[in-house]
Amino acid sequence: MGAMPRILVVEDDPDIAELVARYLSKAGYATDIVASGRDALRMIAAAAPDLLVLDLMLPHVDGLEICRAVRANEKTAAIPIVMLTARGEESDRIVGLEIGADDYLSKPFSPGELVARVRALFRRVRRSEPSPDRLIHYGPIVVDAGRHTVAANGSDVTLTAKEFLLLQYLLEHRGRVLSRDVLLTDVWGYRYTGGTRTVDVHVRRLREKLPLLTESLVTVKQFGYKLLETPIASVDR
Repeated sequence: MGAMPRILVVEDDPDIAELVARYLSKAGYATDIVASGRDALRMIAAAAPDLLVLDLMLPHVDGLEICRAVRANEKTAAIPIVMLTARGEESDRIVGLEIGADDYLSKPFSPGELVARVRALFRRVRRSEPSPDRLIHYGPIVVDAGRHTVAANGSDVTLTAKEFLLLQYLLEHRGRVLSRDVLLTDVWGYRYTGGTRTVDVHVRRLREKLPLLTESLVTVKQFGYKLLETPIASVDR
């Protein structure tokens, strides 16, 4: 039996931190707690967790800076991140998603819902493990579904866990028009309450990291997206 997934809870409110850790432990996860952004960065550098539950407002270094640092390091870039904050405005949710958070919960939140979202993230991240040698090709893009790696034109491309899963889902359903609601349900693993803007943010990040998708991943107005069966050939520049 493999080791329990290890989750780092970064939260400066001790009551919330203990509550989150207790629910995650009951669900079968090993948990560590740190109360400051500086301590979180030290712990992540020393031993990267399998998932990060990250408060936005923290002493010394805030959650957004931690998220940026995690995504900027290729050794930690794929760690799933669930961001917590007392800020409930959509603009704050979008900022977190823009810099690489995989999910977002506004305080007050249900600990049970947090556990469900953590489970969904782990389930989606591990979805392709039974096929370790499966490669998915799309023009110059090559996705290794078992190793969770992506290359384009022979160069490695770093994606977050959610970006990878969204790309894999689009590739596996190429040629089909997919609604934002379907993408939220199938990729995020539950009925996401943060709004369909979440999908748009992740699609935009995929297009930025994989320019081939700028034209090959078509926006279907007021509905969703369609990845063309055959990519539109890049124009040599």
